[in-house]
Order: sequence, then C-alpha cells, then structure tokens
Amino acid sequence: MGAKGFRMRIGMALNYAGGFRETAAELADFEKAGLDIVFVPEAYSYDAVSQLGFLAAVTERVELASGIMQLYSRTPTLTAMTAAGIDYVSGGRFSLGIGASGPQVIEGWHGVPYDAPLARTREPIDICRAVNHPVRERIPIILAALGPKNVELAAELAEGWEPIFYYPERANEVWGPSLAAGLAKRDPSLPPLDVFAQTALAIGDDVKGLIDLIRPVQALYIGGMGARGRNFYNNLAVRYGYGKEAAAIQDAYLAGRKEEAAGLIPQELLEHVSLIGPRSFVAERVAAMRESGVTTLNVAPMAATHGERIALIEQIRDLAG
Repeated sequence: MGAKGFRMRIGMALNYAGGFRETAAELADFEKAGLDIVFVPEAYSYDAVSQLGFLAAVTERVELASGIMQLYSRTPTLTAMTAAGIDYVSGGRFSLGIGASGPQVIEGWHGVPYDAPLARTREPIDICRAVNHPVRERIPIILAALGPKNVELAAELAEGWEPIFYYPERANEVWGPSLAAGLAKRDPSLPPLDVFAQTALAIGDDVKGLIDLIRPVQALYIGGMGARGRNFYNNLAVRYGYGKEAAAIQDAYLAGRKEEAAGLIPQELLEHVSLIGPRSFVAERVAAMRESGVTTLNVAPMAATHGERIALIEQIRDLAG
C-alpha cells in the first residue's frame, strides 16, 4: 500500500434520492465513465439485498457491494447465503461489505442488543469463507471499521477495509498500530488490503462553497450517532485531534441545535476528508490519499446534473491513474 504509480479504483455509493429505477438506469453511464464498484447502502430505509439483485440484472462490468450490510439482524449463515446468492446472480461481481454499525441503528431501529461487535464480525467472515463459493472460491469481504480492535480484525481477515471521514495525514497516527497488528496475522493467501476512502467530490474553480454541504452529515455522525460515550464517530474526531470541537458538536446536536452543531465542524477537517476544489488541489489530495495507503476512492460526486456527475467520475478516474 502507498506505492506510487498504481491506479486507484473508483467507487461510488448509490444515491437513489431521485428514484431507484432512474438511478439504476443511470448506472450504466457511470460504468462507461470508468466506475469500478458501486456500494448500496443499508440504514433506515430499504434493505441492500433486493437492490443489489436488481442492479446485478441491469449492469455488466461494475462490481457491486453492500455498503454496509449490518450484522445484528441476520444470522451469520444467512449473511453467507445472501452473499453467495448475490454473487451468483451477478456472475461473480459481488463484494460483501459488512459492519457492526452502532447502537443507534441496531438497538434503536432493529430492536436487538448491541453486544459483542468483534465476535459478531468474525463469525460471519469465517462462515462466509467456509460455505459461500458457488461462483468464486472466495467472495471479497469489505469490513467497515473505526475502533482499534475492529480495524485490526479488518487487516487480519478482510479483503478490504472501509473507514469513514478518512484524513490521510492523520490516518497512520490513528490506525497505523491496529493495521500493523492485523497485517502481521494476515493469511498470506489473502490479497493486499484494499483501503476504501469515502470522500465528497467536486472539481472546479467555483466549487469551494459545496464543502458546507458536508457539515450536516458530519454533525449528524459526530454529534448524534449514539449517546455520550457510545458514539464511535465522535471518538474518531477526538483521535484526529479535535476533542474540544467534538464535545461542543455533540452538546449542540443532542440539545437539538443541529445548525449550530454543523457550524462547529472544523473547516480543516472538512477540507482534509474531501476532494473539493480546483483540479490542482484535488490532484494534491488524491496524491495524499495514495501516499497514505488508499487503494479505492469511494466518491460522492457533487453536481446538479447527471452529465456533470459523469464528468466528475471521468476526471477523478484520470487523476487516480
């Protein structure tokens, strides 16, 4: 990881705010523009599985991934069967993106206890590897992880690791020891760890203002995704060096002052976890991502029209090369 000269892959989360069928039809254009992998989310609205099956039928080349499929409402064996089923109907194009999620989703939405996240993560990986290979010997597993032990588990067992709010200049300080510990135990038959960086994308001389659109999302995660002491995203902001700001954001958000919380997100943090600015600036940020070990840029293209979003994918594909 971190070597110069390799082409980073380009991923994108499926955003079906404009209608799922319409988004699925547009995906063919992203495929032609060079998109390598598309992630289907699963949080509070629809499940990821039904949509992945639909996309398998209307795409040809692009890889499909769950991003992320939470582990508490499915038995480990069902998770393995589901992964095998999607891989089968997609002709071997599926990556199983899984994660423990957090108490807000697991207890608040699914109504089951949020317990033993490490064991909950390891068991389905072991079962998937043992039973689900109808098309390929191994379905790639991408583990969404933030905490030290879960990141170590990703580096040990998974094909890919997906953090959130990835800050390349501080990633090694925050996650380096956990990654090193996991990689030391990694089976040599596994490929090098694929590191996915989620990032907003806008390229141009007049796009800097778009960075403020990220504020409400970061405020939700840092301030509201979990109670005090049980918010992994708040903990990450602290580990990045924004302890004072993280506390203030959480205080404001939990008190219902969401706009105030959004305004408290440090500008420096926003700029370092996104790809928003002139082409030269974005090129520098892509280089920083590459140097820190990122192998796949999982971008959210910020543009008003489908054509402009396609152009952004084409541009970031060129910069990632």
